[in-house]
Amino acid sequence: MATDVTPRARARKWQSETRLGLVRRARKINRVLAETYPDAHCELNFENPFQLLVATVLSAQTTDKRVNLTTPELFAKYPTPDDLAAANPEDVEGILKPTGFFRAKTKSVMGLSAAIRDDFGGEVPRTLEEMVKLPGVGRKTANVVLGNAFDVPGITVDTHFSRLVRRFRWTTETDPVKIEYEVGELIPRKDWTILSHRLIWHGRRICHARRPACGACPLAPLCPSFGEGPTDEKTASKLVRPGPFS
Repeated sequence: MATDVTPRARARKWQSETRLGLVRRARKINRVLAETYPDAHCELNFENPFQLLVATVLSAQTTDKRVNLTTPELFAKYPTPDDLAAANPEDVEGILKPTGFFRAKTKSVMGLSAAIRDDFGGEVPRTLEEMVKLPGVGRKTANVVLGNAFDVPGITVDTHFSRLVRRFRWTTETDPVKIEYEVGELIPRKDWTILSHRLIWHGRRICHARRPACGACPLAPLCPSFGEGPTDEKTASKLVRPGPFS
């Protein structure tokens, strides 16, 4: 979707945007994303909260696709927190090596497994306050698990999410917690989890870090950053990555 409004003119348009206007635009963006990505979902494969928790920790500094290729062997050998907590670290490292940073990740997943076993009766905790007490688990990971395994709304501020909300001028913050709170004030709580997926999908497919496909973006009329990438539809269309990424 191209637009005939120049980037400079668009920038002037949003300089005078009111708070009410920002809220309305943010919610319109969410609706357009819902139409664009009706199947948006977590691209990590999992069958239960424990598997999602481990997979999310493993996804740091690698792709969901790589994690999905690695976790079947891990979960077949260590299906429960008890099993993984009692594993031989060298064996776990061997399985996790393709994901990168495998020693640190082994320490994290074994540590959180032991904490689940010892402190939570073998069950993944269901609150953010408890989950972030687990080794290697921060707010981002906790919100992924809460939203997708327990249906507790949460905003997942990953690199895609952070980049897009700043391009949309929903926030100027760079701190993930501050971003989470500011975006949460714009979007209804019930949509927090699915909004995270929609933005991550859009960031992976169209709104890339280096050359966003602006001319092929359905959000072009709503985006103050239109023009950071090619605005010609034919050129921009070549930058679109259809996925899937899992």
